[in-house]
Amino acid sequence: MKKLSRGAYEDTKGLVRAAETLLEVVVMTLLYYAAFRKGYDLAYFAYKGKYVLMGIYAVLLYVFFLNSDCTLFGELHMADLMIGQIISLFVVNLITYFQLCLIANAMISAVPVLLLFLAEILAAWLLVFVYTELYYKMYVPHDMLLVFGTKRGIGLKIKMDSRRDKYNISKLISIDEGLEAVCQEARKHDAVILTDIPAQMRNDILKYCYRYRIRTYVAPKLTDIMLRGAKNNTLFDTPLLMVKSTGLSPMQRVIKRTMDLVLCGIAMIPAAPIMAVVALAIKLEDGGPVFYRQKRLTRGGREFEILKFRSMIVDAEKYAGAVLASEDDPRITKVGKVIRAMRLDELPQLLNILKGDMSIVGPRPERKCLADEISKDIPEFAYRLKVRGGLTGYAQIYGKYNTSAYDKLRLDMMYIENYSPLLDIKLIILTLRIIFTKESTEGIDVAKKNEEQVDELYQELEQQEHPDGDA
Repeated sequence: MKKLSRGAYEDTKGLVRAAETLLEVVVMTLLYYAAFRKGYDLAYFAYKGKYVLMGIYAVLLYVFFLNSDCTLFGELHMADLMIGQIISLFVVNLITYFQLCLIANAMISAVPVLLLFLAEILAAWLLVFVYTELYYKMYVPHDMLLVFGTKRGIGLKIKMDSRRDKYNISKLISIDEGLEAVCQEARKHDAVILTDIPAQMRNDILKYCYRYRIRTYVAPKLTDIMLRGAKNNTLFDTPLLMVKSTGLSPMQRVIKRTMDLVLCGIAMIPAAPIMAVVALAIKLEDGGPVFYRQKRLTRGGREFEILKFRSMIVDAEKYAGAVLASEDDPRITKVGKVIRAMRLDELPQLLNILKGDMSIVGPRPERKCLADEISKDIPEFAYRLKVRGGLTGYAQIYGKYNTSAYDKLRLDMMYIENYSPLLDIKLIILTLRIIFTKESTEGIDVAKKNEEQVDELYQELEQQEHPDGDA
């Protein structure tokens, strides 16, 4: 199949993906209808009622698919797509099973629903495979220009090089080369990436790219993120953006707290036996305490005692101090390696949420000593304290264990400034997916390797600009 050109596929990519998603939902709904018809004899739906059930099933599945990011064919890895789809199918089928039980006014057999689930997994794998292959055959990675201001900006290339199937950064240019040189180079590429450059220069380049229809990616500054959450003020003929600077509104806090209590109460039902097993395993391994208690910061800078299952040896920080764990850290116990990989060490924080110290979704609560240390270089790090700390959140899902403090701050600010109950639900669904992925648990040793690659690339660029060694 011939690959589409620079602009042709971009104009239709969203439409193609929407059609693929709808087709998959139709296939799953037809499988549901077959399981319903063959597996159950419900006289209530001998006529039109079965179509109402099919419609409800299709809508539920479509909503869960969209909110678990499992239809981003070609963008996410197949494993991530399949994990998201399996979780979505499981939840929707569970809801549907109890729906059918209510209709029948009895606990009906779950066998047809289980067989449906297995059939849907097979169909999902086949469709995801076909859609992903179709994406790669149709989509040509952009030939991209990275415009950077400091050495830190080069780090973005290292990250994007991990997805060469989607991004091809063929050239890097420093903003020190001047606006004219950057604009001339931009015309030679399909897309431009702007990262870590002065605001005025960035605005000039962005306007130039907008004028000539050059696709532009911008690494946002904190002020950009604040403006994303601003409210439009159209009382005058001069448009205004109002930045509240208060975090969540009182009504949003009430809604969020209510969701925390309801969802956390429901989560405690399956979590309780798991917590009992983990607690027993920790106690049997070395006889030490089950829980690890530590002072953390939450909304308004208030300190509270966070609860976690102990995953390290007793008094692990007695000599090393407050140091982030690295991969294969000798302080981590055997049970600790398992529960950290599966995020089970975080389960006791459900008690913190019920108490009101934390929320299900929010910035990760940080230790005061580390927060103070980070704030010396990034004073804005305290902005995260406009909301309660969370068990999961934007930075935990879209970041990695080695994500820089500044990038974590940007991710958390994106959550705070764009908060909605639907966003919380989406992030909770995505949290289930990352439990099964190793990428987000990469240790700080990977971060050191990335820093070395940035240093090497920066030195190479310096050598190209000054081949005689004259700076």
